[in-house]
Amino acid sequence: MPKVGMEPIRRRQLIDATITSMGEHGLADTTVQTISRGAGVSPGIIHHYFGGKDELLSATMRSMLQQLRDDATQRLATADSPRARLEAIVDCNFAPGQFEPRVVAAWLGFWAQAPHNPALARLQRINARRLHSNLLHALRPLLPPERAERVAVGLAAMIDGLWLRFALTGAMDGSAARAVALGYLDSELNA
Repeated sequence: MPKVGMEPIRRRQLIDATITSMGEHGLADTTVQTISRGAGVSPGIIHHYFGGKDELLSATMRSMLQQLRDDATQRLATADSPRARLEAIVDCNFAPGQFEPRVVAAWLGFWAQAPHNPALARLQRINARRLHSNLLHALRPLLPPERAERVAVGLAAMIDGLWLRFALTGAMDGSAARAVALGYLDSELNA
């Protein structure tokens, strides 16, 4: 009989093991066995709590999105100007907990799989819309509407591109990526 209260602990443990496995093996070679081995549990536990690998992958992406959202919400709550809101959005995307190799590898795996997996595609659309909405909300007081839209699209692309660059090369850390994104923002705001 499972212990009372173990479900949230086990679910978190399996999600963390999934992120680690994706960081070490990539999505294609992340299996129920690599995840369960990383979590120190039997493969049957994954099926018990999630029903299978696809459901665990969706839960992992939802968890990562929730962490990103929580960090953004917390940072935005203390931002006292539109410019500070924009910095908060950039900062949460390049924060140490988000911009570490295993997490970036997991995001890359999800992005690569999203066009082929409707559940992951839906989560990616939600994330993209949330980022765009937050950027546009902060840019509207600073720029004319058409320009705000263009800069929001550009800054979102810059954030995604810096993530991709890091995932493929590991060439920069979060603070360097932050500086590049804010440099783009400053050039657009001062143009």
